[in-house]
Amino acid sequence: MDIVYIRDLKIETVIGIYDWEREIKQTVSLDLEMAHDIRRAAETDDIADTLNYKAVAKRLISFIGDSEFLLVETMAERCAEIVRTEFSVPWLKLRLSKPGAVRGSQDVGVIIERGEKT
Repeated sequence: MDIVYIRDLKIETVIGIYDWEREIKQTVSLDLEMAHDIRRAAETDDIADTLNYKAVAKRLISFIGDSEFLLVETMAERCAEIVRTEFSVPWLKLRLSKPGAVRGSQDVGVIIERGEKT
């Protein structure tokens, strides 16, 4: 299995359960590993034969930027659904973090895996 990845994609959004969090935009960070067989793309050297990570990133930036979730768990699950369905990704690992959410920590968040590794 080959992996196409995006690391530390920072996006501004409304996220959180506290009243003050609902009034501001905060930064979330996204790491994404996506299963994709890259052999055809390597052979043809054609973007049409690969998983276009720029298109994935732009879609997630738009989605997260327009969202107002209470929980990072919900945001992560919705992002995984988008990537798997819209980009035909059979397996992914997604790490969604909220930097500075807990005093003394670099960040907090969730890591989820969805789908089947092939």
